[in-house]
Amino acid sequence: MRHTRILSQLRWCAFLLLALPLLVRAADPLPSWNEGPSRQAIEGFVIAVTTEGGKDYVSPAERIAVFDNDGTLWSEQPMYFQLLFALSEVKRQAPQHPEWKEKQPFKAVLEDDHKALMASGLKGLVEIVLATHTGMDGDTFRDNAKRWLASAKHPRSNKPYTEMVFQPMLELLTYLRAHGFKTYIVSGGEVAFMRAFAEEVYGIPPEQVIGTTFGSRFEDKEGKLSIQRLPKVAHNDDGPGKPESIDSIIGRRPILAFGNSDGDLQMLQWTMAGEGKRFAGLVHHTDAKREWAYDRKSDIGHLDKALDAASRGHWTVVDMAKEWRRIYPFE
Repeated sequence: MRHTRILSQLRWCAFLLLALPLLVRAADPLPSWNEGPSRQAIEGFVIAVTTEGGKDYVSPAERIAVFDNDGTLWSEQPMYFQLLFALSEVKRQAPQHPEWKEKQPFKAVLEDDHKALMASGLKGLVEIVLATHTGMDGDTFRDNAKRWLASAKHPRSNKPYTEMVFQPMLELLTYLRAHGFKTYIVSGGEVAFMRAFAEEVYGIPPEQVIGTTFGSRFEDKEGKLSIQRLPKVAHNDDGPGKPESIDSIIGRRPILAFGNSDGDLQMLQWTMAGEGKRFAGLVHHTDAKREWAYDRKSDIGHLDKALDAASRGHWTVVDMAKEWRRIYPFE
């Protein structure tokens, strides 16, 4: 009997030794972040601004956190996901547009002629986006976006695009909200496209998603009401457009901002220019094995001036390869 009891106690001790690391990780709000300078900076900042009575305390109403989307909350290689959606929509909508068979840049898309598509430049890509994102009502566009997101797979991982999100950033969003922050997306991506998935994937509701917008027009056709999407850009939410939209839509200067490219520079500068304790972060894509490695010379997610500004301003630059234990939820 005594021998059996000792064996039972030994098994229990062994179980505790095996389970303890899992229990500790379960209680950790940022389990995908390695111990390092970025995690320390994030946690130190949150503690400082949420500790009542502290010199850096910020009231909950002013705890505004803004995040870029492409390259910050989810991957953006080999091409911005919204652009991949637009290319897919050209092929899906082609039967209703027979003229596209002979008209560039649509002809290049239909024939998978990447050289001709690249030759069309930014002007051609804008033409594709306008053709596939406008000329319809808002509900129709959202349905199109949701249909694609539900079925399309990333060319490298073969996972849905909504699973190509960064697990550490999902944890950070949850961590901030648990400490009274209101989290916003402020992205160069088109706002309706992001609203098609942001609440389900990031826990960020549509009214807290800010992005590039097209012109719109309210229509009443024999009692059928709709908001029509017009083929013109109303606001380009990139570069200086980001602080402009933050000021006009949020109405409060953020105290925390995260980006990953030069397109986020002005948003980070605007955040850090306010009074009191503030945080600016950059996701630096340094992991060629698990994700991609790129910065100053990349056409997508170009990170040059913002990287220099981060060095001068002592902003937090997250080294993805070193500081993230896990990249994607499916790992």
